[in-house]
Amino acid sequence: MKVVVGAGGTGGHLYPALALVDYIKKQQPDSQFLFIGTKDRLESQVVPQMGYDYVGLNVKGLVGNPLKKAYAALLFVKSISAAKKEIKKFKPDIVVGFGGYPSASAIEAAFGLKIKTLIHEQNSIIGLTNKILIKKVDKIICCYQKAYQEFPQEKTLLLGNPRASVISHEVPHEIHDKYHLDKNKKLVTIVMGSLGSKSVNDIMIEAIEKLKNKKYQVLYVTGKPYYDTMKQYENDNVKIVPYIDDMPSVMHATDLIISRAGASTLSEITALGVPAILIPSPYVASNHQEYNALELVNANAAKMILEKELQVDRLIDMMDSMINDDTTLCVLKENAKKLGRPQACQDIYRVMTEMLGDTNEI
Repeated sequence: MKVVVGAGGTGGHLYPALALVDYIKKQQPDSQFLFIGTKDRLESQVVPQMGYDYVGLNVKGLVGNPLKKAYAALLFVKSISAAKKEIKKFKPDIVVGFGGYPSASAIEAAFGLKIKTLIHEQNSIIGLTNKILIKKVDKIICCYQKAYQEFPQEKTLLLGNPRASVISHEVPHEIHDKYHLDKNKKLVTIVMGSLGSKSVNDIMIEAIEKLKNKKYQVLYVTGKPYYDTMKQYENDNVKIVPYIDDMPSVMHATDLIISRAGASTLSEITALGVPAILIPSPYVASNHQEYNALELVNANAAKMILEKELQVDRLIDMMDSMINDDTTLCVLKENAKKLGRPQACQDIYRVMTEMLGDTNEI
């Protein structure tokens, strides 16, 4: 199988794509892949380091004043021609888009070349890139019921996020010694992504002091930019780190997680069934994290606090009531698992092989 993958801008687009590609390689070791992304974002560094062929396009998001949007639109038109040239050279069987503006360039080029196409939507709110591609793709994969209902039913499948497959099948490592945690205490992990959140860190300065005598322990991830400021507040019961590079293992050991509601994070939470308090980032397009979180909240699979309503006492009261109630933790865990889709990679791969008439490869 020869696959072109369009993914760009953020890890939320890139890492599900990498998870699917890794699965395809295991099923068909002779498969070939070409990634199309940006020249200067995350994927331009990560993908080549992993040994995959990579093409970076000169594209920008449609944001800013009218002049900047017009310039971005011009770049996009030019990027389609550039993508078409690379796709012609590579001769793929299928082009898969995972969101981000370079994904649109790749799919638009494939549509013009009459090559099979598939897009993946990680969020419950359909992203702008995928919105403009709906009529031009052969198949659509999504993760949430809300998105599924908004896509054309005849070509849409609710199969989940490939990251769920990776997380659910990873063998966890022991993390208590690494992070100086007590194996006999329940663990609350608080993480707001690799960059952290200034507003949440500000709340945590006061919260950390109030958490030092709890019967449960806390692993607090500040984000790299804030670690030097926050590390001084560490105590015996609250361990403070800048970043976690083995999040799946930490999640396996976590009794309650407090996190943002990005697509990849929620796919991991549901795959493992980790009880959660979600604090959606209000700084994302279309407020999609809040809608992502609501999918879990409405299924009684997580609790939510909006950032604008976040207060120290409210956060600690919710932590206390949840971590000390085994019945609540069990219910949240089971309901989260019902939303998890650990076979996402297998199911998406099956769709791709069916599209190519290659069902014997499944």
